[in-house]
Amino acid sequence: MRVLIIVFAAFACLSTAGQAATPVKTLVFCSRESPDSFNPQLSTSQATFDASSRQIYDRLVTFRAGSAEIVPALAESWRISKDGLGYVFRLRAGVSFHATHSFRPTRKLTAEDVVFSFARQLDRKHPWHSVSGGGYRYFRSLGLNKLIESVTAADEMTVAFRLTRPSASFLAILAMDFASILSAEYAEAMLAADTPERLDREPVGTGPFMLVQYQRDALIRYVAHREYWRGAARLDNLVFAITPDTSVRMQRLRNGECHVIDQPDPADLPALLTDPSVLVARQTATDLGYLAFNTEKPVLSDVRVRRALTLAIDRQAIVDGALGGIGTAASSSLPPGLRPNAADEAPARHDPDRAREILAEAGYHNLRVNIWAMPVSRPYMRRARRVAEMIRDQWAAIGVEATVTIPDWETFLKHSMVGAHETILFGWIGETLDPDIFLSPILGCAALTSGANRSRWCDPGFDRLLLEARRAADRAEREAIYDIALERLEEQAPLVPLVHSVSFTPLRREVTGYVASPLGGHYFYGVDLR
Repeated sequence: MRVLIIVFAAFACLSTAGQAATPVKTLVFCSRESPDSFNPQLSTSQATFDASSRQIYDRLVTFRAGSAEIVPALAESWRISKDGLGYVFRLRAGVSFHATHSFRPTRKLTAEDVVFSFARQLDRKHPWHSVSGGGYRYFRSLGLNKLIESVTAADEMTVAFRLTRPSASFLAILAMDFASILSAEYAEAMLAADTPERLDREPVGTGPFMLVQYQRDALIRYVAHREYWRGAARLDNLVFAITPDTSVRMQRLRNGECHVIDQPDPADLPALLTDPSVLVARQTATDLGYLAFNTEKPVLSDVRVRRALTLAIDRQAIVDGALGGIGTAASSSLPPGLRPNAADEAPARHDPDRAREILAEAGYHNLRVNIWAMPVSRPYMRRARRVAEMIRDQWAAIGVEATVTIPDWETFLKHSMVGAHETILFGWIGETLDPDIFLSPILGCAALTSGANRSRWCDPGFDRLLLEARRAADRAEREAIYDIALERLEEQAPLVPLVHSVSFTPLRREVTGYVASPLGGHYFYGVDLR
């Protein structure tokens, strides 16, 4: 019997008159934090993507549930020119936008909406480019402002992209969260009303759920979009109960106040796995938790120092001691799923004796370094403070004195984007199984502008390798180029790959149809309650 969620019982009143005899299905998801926007173009936050692009919006193409296979979405078909520079998408007919209390669409999806959604990010002179700050960090970190030459409407239902160079990653890029399609008609209405920021705060998309209420740090409430082009969701209502405390999320799951929870404490997994009322969806994640060296700091600009500090870190000890053994010690900046020969790789080298020798040979004595640790938990870095403390102790063993700083989250994000840190614990979640989309946003030269490159490292040779790989049509050729790129990263050591996580999503047994994604995040279309 489905658990009665007393805390949210009022939501059951939302059923329509025609549904009065049918129990209203309300799923409650205990998320960990508030989104920073409801426009995924403006964010790199998984919390924002969960709250916006994965429930409210659609993209031209998407990933098949539970996989990284690219399948049609708002575009029912596409063709690519022989030179690899032209992509033409034929849009699906009859796709409806959401109707809200402040906006009622007068037309279906057209090419105008797609052009608007990309032109806003691409064109600095576009009237919407600077609205809500105009960050577009994902767009810029992938170099799309230089890759996309133009996006135009060939006719009402056909969109044409012209690229400046071939890109083997372009289709996968269009499936990413920031490539969500917004309503141009809604944008026009908000601009006419002199309230443009409402476009990003009060979203209108084509996705399976519509936003109806948001209380920051408390809850987000959605209702099913009955005209959804794939068919209405099985859930009538979806509620995000924003619950930052891990132990409180766990207790709410046990009490039946939440059906699904985000990021359980690894220490709770044994109890969850034996709880008869709970199922645990498990998925090896396409992510990386890492320690980045700010190469703009004088001492860390010396590759010898970076290599020595890297050799001093025992990654397996960190996985075992700080993360409860849950995860895989990283030997590369790419997760195993993105490396065809990952099983043959040797474990990352740990050699404190050699680290001491390198520092002595380079003339460094009494070295002092600061480590910034995240004040929040992430799948790739669940216990950043403890990881930082272990690295501090491992560096002490080679004569390096390290201190640990834990700024508040806003300071951590804002100041690390401009390089205020010396070293920093951070991470990245790949949103597609494409190496370029994993490496470019955090290590490419273009990512310096977006702030996502926390190493503040720009290596023209590495960038050339990424460019060659994007242009390579042959898969084996691409893999060979990425192998060389990874060797370059190991040689230059702008960051230390620490861990690839294993994600666990606990859900109550009355939840059906939930599919864990290898790319992270939570998708509730297709989920039901019995």
